Order: sequence, then C-alpha cells, then structure tokens
Amino acid sequence: MVKRLLGVAHGTRSAAGQDQIRELMDVVARRRPEVDVRLAYVDVQHPRVATAVTGDTVVVPLLLSTGYHVLVDIAEAVAGTGALVSAPLGPDRRIVEILAERIAGPTDAVVLAAAGSSEPRSQADVASVAAQLGAHVAYAAGDGPRVPDVVATLRRAGAGHITVATYLLADGLFYRTLHRAGADRVTEPLVTSPAVADLVLSRFLTIGDVPLTEDVYGGATG
Repeated sequence: MVKRLLGVAHGTRSAAGQDQIRELMDVVARRRPEVDVRLAYVDVQHPRVATAVTGDTVVVPLLLSTGYHVLVDIAEAVAGTGALVSAPLGPDRRIVEILAERIAGPTDAVVLAAAGSSEPRSQADVASVAAQLGAHVAYAAGDGPRVPDVVATLRRAGAGHITVATYLLADGLFYRTLHRAGADRVTEPLVTSPAVADLVLSRFLTIGDVPLTEDVYGGATG
C-alpha cells in the first residue's frame, strides 16, 4: 500500500512563495494523517526530487502543465524506483473554476499569465485553460507572447480595464513581474485557494492505493 505522497514543486527564492508551498503540503498532511507527506523540488530549493523518491511513493507534480520538469526532471528522478507519478495539477477544471471566480466582475479583457515553456504540451495545456476562460495567453518568461506586450496590445485595441489571471502556483519572481505589466488587476497565486489542497489529494488518491475514506470535497464516500 502506498503510504507516501511526495509533492514536487519548482522551487523559488521568494520567502513568501516558499511559505505558501509548505503550507499547502501541511494542509494536505493534516487532511491525511496516515500518509507520509513530503516535499521536494526540481530547481532552486532542496531536497531535489531525485534524492527524495522511494518505491512506496506517489509523486504529485505541484506544477500547472506537462512541461520539461514533468517530462524530464521528474521522469528521470523516478525511473527504476518503482514510484508512481500523477498528472500535474493543471490543466484541471478546478483550476479553471478558481480562475473564473477570481476574474469575475467588470473587465474588458483577461490575460492568462503562465510561467512559460518551450514544450508544446505545456503550451497546449495553457491554451486550453485560456480558451475555457475566454482569455488571451501570455507568459512571464520563455517562448511566446510576454505579458506586458499582450497588455499593451489590448490597450491599443481599446481595452480600458485589463485583468491578469495568474496561472502561477505561488509567489515568486514571475508573479511579481505581473504587477509591472500594466494591467489594472492581477489575481493572487493559485495556491491561496483551499481548492488546490483538494486537487493535490485528488491526484494522489487517483493513482495511489490508499483507501479513499473521505471525499476530498467533503462528502462521505463509504
């Protein structure tokens, strides 16, 4: 029986972002006290995922798309260990619901701001979320249109009020650049929603063999 959940985050130098990710996993641990809940990273912080994986582990990528970190970093770290890997947190209808709630209200245009990736699958994931929200895709880094450029283009097209929908999990360098992109409003990082802890547990319980005794949305399952 799987007894360990290893959440794997990107890693950040932001103290606020570090606290947010730790708090997320603390919430998950409190929800499932019989599970050994741990945290590792693919970059910046330690421990790195390769040093934290064991055979009785389900790795849950605390990432929002199927990009390089999922396809290479995490895949190489778990190869030959017997560990299982869930889907990343995004794209998912629950992420879309969080964003939709946060951008609700009068606005002329919405820009979905993601971290950025050269991986086509990651770009497709971001595009699918943007399509569901009726938003314009932009990135804080990497390939593709940058957030300030998209905001400026929308201004020239006549948009009076522009909302940046943050498709980033936690505070950090990329999130802070969004506040300098010229939009009227920037939503909070996704991790500030309690629904993200539900999603982490859902990913774990879907792929692991820990008995599901409590629905992650609060209802009994038997």
